[in-house]
Amino acid sequence: MPFDAGFLAAVTHELAPLAGARVDRVLQPDRDNIVLALRSGREDCRLLICAGSKTPRIQITSRSDELPLSPPMFCMLLRKHLTGARLISIEQIGFERAVRLTFDTRDELGFTGRAHLIAELMGRYSNVILTDADDKIIGALKIIDFSDSQIRQIMPGLRYKIPPLQTMTADASAVFGPSDEPRYKLNPLEAEREVFFSLREHSGLPDDKFITAYYYGISGVVAREIAHRARGDGAERLWEVFSGIAADIKECRFTPCIVRGEKGELVEFSFLRLTHYGPSYSIAEYSSFGEMMDDFFTERDTAERYRQRAADLHRLLSNTEARLTKKIGLQQADLAACADKEKYKAMGDLITSNLYKLKPGDRVVTLTDYMTDPPSEVTVELDPRLTPVQNAQKYYKKYTKAKSAETALAEQIRLARQELEYIAGVSDALSRARSEAELAEIRRELFEAGYASRMKNHVAQKPTPPKPLRFRTSGGFEVLCGKNNIQNEYITFKLASKKDIWLHVKGMPGSHVVLLCGGKEPSDQDLTEAATIAATYSKAAEGVPAPVDYTQVKNVKKPPGTKPGYVTYKTNRTAYVVPDQELCEKLKIEKA
Repeated sequence: MPFDAGFLAAVTHELAPLAGARVDRVLQPDRDNIVLALRSGREDCRLLICAGSKTPRIQITSRSDELPLSPPMFCMLLRKHLTGARLISIEQIGFERAVRLTFDTRDELGFTGRAHLIAELMGRYSNVILTDADDKIIGALKIIDFSDSQIRQIMPGLRYKIPPLQTMTADASAVFGPSDEPRYKLNPLEAEREVFFSLREHSGLPDDKFITAYYYGISGVVAREIAHRARGDGAERLWEVFSGIAADIKECRFTPCIVRGEKGELVEFSFLRLTHYGPSYSIAEYSSFGEMMDDFFTERDTAERYRQRAADLHRLLSNTEARLTKKIGLQQADLAACADKEKYKAMGDLITSNLYKLKPGDRVVTLTDYMTDPPSEVTVELDPRLTPVQNAQKYYKKYTKAKSAETALAEQIRLARQELEYIAGVSDALSRARSEAELAEIRRELFEAGYASRMKNHVAQKPTPPKPLRFRTSGGFEVLCGKNNIQNEYITFKLASKKDIWLHVKGMPGSHVVLLCGGKEPSDQDLTEAATIAATYSKAAEGVPAPVDYTQVKNVKKPPGTKPGYVTYKTNRTAYVVPDQELCEKLKIEKA
């Protein structure tokens, strides 16, 4: 995420009005997050400092996370020094990804003092450090000793030093001359036109790589945006865009925004409009960075938490699919070997009809097969340890075994393919699950389907009533759509009447859909909308007409002993519709 120095400058500007607020409480919801509850007059706010490697940031937040039963040691240290303190200033340290919060404090005896809380927001090197007025370290969220780093230590008693500058990642000797000392990256807010042009001329790098190679504090996302706005029109145009964005940062002209993909998924956030993603991406602007980051990280954390809690299900389904695919391949190879069964029977018949020509001890014999036209000579291999009759019986046994195996293998392959279809259906339902309740239903379904032994630590719970998706067509008919096999069977065999219309995409995994018409004749538009819902909530490709079968519910049957969601149906018709998520959202009833 582009929480670079430019973004931190924007956030620091937004936080500046907090100066004068008092620290009411200090909280630490988890290992990487510090929350300062501030009070300014009659207004309260929460200042979040996150030092996580993936989500470093500082912001005003409205989120309220659950607190641990006992506060960590660093939280207790901050409470001792900062509770009741007055925030004097918030300032960015140079153009680094570090911010300094200065407090007027008062100790236990009532003597006034000063303390600094420094938030270094640098990815995996992020940290929160408490120092006194002379920048002597009192404590830190992450203690860095000599075993962790030989360059810079963060330990109580040491004097705080700002992080070292980044070295240039490309050669600059053509501009600055050769040097044995490392060349440090330049401050983009103090960039000089002549130096910029000289570096650009000798770098040989693409525009975005050139910026990140020689200037610090600019993320790759912002560098790509600068290069996109310059459109490859030469160094002069690149300098105009580069210096323009630097001027926006210095003059505090910022636009908090979030970029979303074609399907509404989170892509990026920034302090300026990111236009390089293209017209298929949408940009949502916000009035404040705190609100923007709350929305972004709440949604992202929810999605991440869902992925973590569904990880075992994905792993189970993936492993089962791989096992079944391998099993089917092996069984098909064995089935192909059974194709020689008639050859074994023919060998046995030849030996039986020519017993008078054979004698014990023969290894190979050539016999005439009069069943072919014209008759042909056939070479038959014999076991010299067996009599001619026993050799014939051996070939007949091979024939019988191959014939039985062919029947059994065909049935096993059919069952394995049926199970593979079921797993594909569950995977499709899991890809569309968006809540804990839906995950619980899928877990229960797999548990009841016999996969409990491969689900670690699963405990069967009392089922809750399923809540399928509900829609209303233009003609006023209600449509039910199952989000998994538990809900599919629930709406088909519990909620629907025999004269309602049942729909399902043909030949691929998808939701069961029921048009609740109660025997009334729905219009073509109502049927089309219901079929569109069935196509949308399936594996049908977007933008391509998909076949959807529909029939009355009375024609839908569930064979005994089959997996959840498996049904058969008859006397159906087929409609071809294009999946349309936008239409489904319009027809959806908000509260199920």
